[in-house]
Amino acid sequence: MKELLKKGSILILLGTGGVGKTTVTAALGVAGAAARLDTALITVDPARRLRDALGLKHLGGRPQRLSRAHLAAAGLDPSIRLSAMMLDVKGVWDMMAERFAPDAATRKRILENPFYERLTAEFAGAEAFAALQQLYDMHESGGFELKIVDTPPAAHAFEFLEAPARFKHLLDSRTARWIFTPSLSAGRLAVKLASQAARFVVHELERFAGTRVLSSVSDFFAAASESVDAVVDQLRKTEALMRSDAVRFVMVTTAEADRLSQAKELIAEMKADGLRLSAIVINRFLDERTLLEASHGSATAALAHLDEIQILEKEFAGDIARQDGAGAVMTGLVRYRERALDEIARVSAFASDLPAHIKLAIAPELGIGGMHDLGALKRIAGFIVDAGDLVASLEKAARAATPRRHRSASRH
Repeated sequence: MKELLKKGSILILLGTGGVGKTTVTAALGVAGAAARLDTALITVDPARRLRDALGLKHLGGRPQRLSRAHLAAAGLDPSIRLSAMMLDVKGVWDMMAERFAPDAATRKRILENPFYERLTAEFAGAEAFAALQQLYDMHESGGFELKIVDTPPAAHAFEFLEAPARFKHLLDSRTARWIFTPSLSAGRLAVKLASQAARFVVHELERFAGTRVLSSVSDFFAAASESVDAVVDQLRKTEALMRSDAVRFVMVTTAEADRLSQAKELIAEMKADGLRLSAIVINRFLDERTLLEASHGSATAALAHLDEIQILEKEFAGDIARQDGAGAVMTGLVRYRERALDEIARVSAFASDLPAHIKLAIAPELGIGGMHDLGALKRIAGFIVDAGDLVASLEKAARAATPRRHRSASRH
């Protein structure tokens, strides 16, 4: 992961909801700033998780530098440069309209148009376009040395990457312009709607634009006929940036079987689309104590407590069936051991199938207190950046310590 934290780099974090993507994003921001890079974190998530992870009371639409006092209170070097912002989707769109509209009257017509309001608020891809546009502007201005983007929650991580292309196809639709721009077509609207292609475009627009769609869409394309070309051109430039050497994609997942299966699908989809995934972070893998001991000592010693649990399970087998506190504790320990061995087996098998160019990093599930402040982010960053290749050594230690149980978990 250290190879990704370089001057001029853009890291885009991908992942489905619930895998801790925002936590990993913030931790990488701390790691980048600690590497003496002027770092900016950009989130598109309206749930304000990044703000909470950084321990901030407010997070606005402009980069906000974390204060020296705030950094020092969390045990971080107060001289590091770390900024964060929560994307203002509507603000970015309005800025684009103001930038490309030829005059004030046209800008007003666009900004107050009902179709434009629905387009920027509800169309699939509006957030992605705004995020990538903001990223493009920041990259062109050279204001930050490292930029890290926390993408919005999605049913599938690839949706964020596909959204700008869908937007470009809509705005650049020759059929839509022919239908709705008076200067480009002639005749009555009924004639124009006769073609199958035209009916399809109108159907797609009506699907989210609501009532009185034809008049508002027609007015939008008439007012924005010059601006649309500029926006489409901007989308092309942004797509080119996404495929440049400056951008690195990092996927965040967890050790559950279904999550790892989704990760494999994403790798295949990105390869088919010409996008290169640089790294995967397995988040909430094992516990902090186990990974800490494995990274500073040996994996065998780090897993010794699993053998101790197995010994206790045999000695107090009768207590497990009891309904009192001792039985509950013993049951919890046995489940913890089984989960740890299953995770090691699954992640090891997943790692062995990864293409050579995709690097693997791991981060533990934090103990008591969990993820609640910059200090915890610093700990997570340490594992992601400095833990090294622990998966193979943990797998070997698990097989040696509990061969019968672990082989069964691997086959499962």
